[in-house]
Amino acid sequence: MATIELTTEGFDRTASGEAMVVVDFWAPWCGPCRQFAPVFEAASDKFSGAVFGKVNVDEQQELASMFGVRSIPTLMIMREKVVLFSQAGSLPTGQLSELLERAAALDMAQVHREIAEGAGDAGDAGGTGGA
Repeated sequence: MATIELTTEGFDRTASGEAMVVVDFWAPWCGPCRQFAPVFEAASDKFSGAVFGKVNVDEQQELASMFGVRSIPTLMIMREKVVLFSQAGSLPTGQLSELLERAAALDMAQVHREIAEGAGDAGDAGGTGGA
């Protein structure tokens, strides 16, 4: 299996890399989490350009809290430290594959421009938009 266990201590190092990071927030007692696990594992085998990590919310409460996880399973997709997708609930294989393909195809330079423009609009009364 191509998934790794993510912890609070190592999360920043993982998220700072250039690869897309796909995170499954789960718990061993959660039935829907156990049902989603094979779908997540299969996706990790198919999408070799992404890092697939699992966060046990019982053991990594600080990390779950940092991302506002309130229900499990929660799936999150990040690229270049930007959360592109975060949603509670499991996805069937086809929907997960489509979502991962769309996230991988995003123009991250455009995403960063849009974030910068949004931050400039919200925090810049002069309307210069930052840089």
